[in-house]
Amino acid sequence: MPLTLVTGSASGIGAATAQALRDAGHTVIGVDLRQADITGDLSTAGGRQAIVAQALALSKGTLDGLVLCAGLGAQTQPASRVTSVNYFGAVELLDGLLPALQQGQAPAAVVISSVASAMLPWEKNPLAAAFEAGDEARASAIVMGAGAQGGNLAYAGSKNALTVAVRQRAAAWGRAGVRLNTLAPGATETPLLQAGLQDARYSESIKNFVAPIARRAEPREIASVVAFLMSTAASFVHGAQLYVDGGIDAVTRPTQF
Repeated sequence: MPLTLVTGSASGIGAATAQALRDAGHTVIGVDLRQADITGDLSTAGGRQAIVAQALALSKGTLDGLVLCAGLGAQTQPASRVTSVNYFGAVELLDGLLPALQQGQAPAAVVISSVASAMLPWEKNPLAAAFEAGDEARASAIVMGAGAQGGNLAYAGSKNALTVAVRQRAAAWGRAGVRLNTLAPGATETPLLQAGLQDARYSESIKNFVAPIARRAEPREIASVVAFLMSTAASFVHGAQLYVDGGIDAVTRPTQF
């Protein structure tokens, strides 16, 4: 029975993913701010270190899977928390838990990115240098200095950098025998999306973000693709980003893929 750690397990895509993996025979260690096997805060360096330590203790140093679903939306205040959780929280858990994954059976990891990751290219991402340098304070300062655009910059910039970080790790993780991929959802019916809809700054753009399949995804639809990526059916899928977005990326960037 595979042992898999899932962050953001208390709600939304994370909760649906945890259930899908349990249905597929995994034992799941959930991580969230509350209602989880490990409670902790990914927005701080200390919180991240404590989560890694608890994960290693609970798993006895061996994990078969890792799914990083925890994330914050553009409406989060202060906006600097978005970069801290979405990028630094994810990357530090990836790096901190790789040794445990190397001990697992057919190990795999999936990171939840976003369709927004492709809408702000790396070469135009104002946060790219700070993320690449691991400079959390600098990334926070850039976001907080962006005024009304800080939330959007933090979200799109962090998701773009997260996908890049995963792709940059593909060679080393492949040599380590651990598959690593990202999944890029479009608009999904989650508490996070509902919070955005209730924020006057973002509600209109969220309402107008309509895919060719003219509805929002259900969390279980995202979770089912995560479960596939974590399974042996995806044994040669590595370093990829899979879009589960109803076609919005194809419409937005038809000649770029």
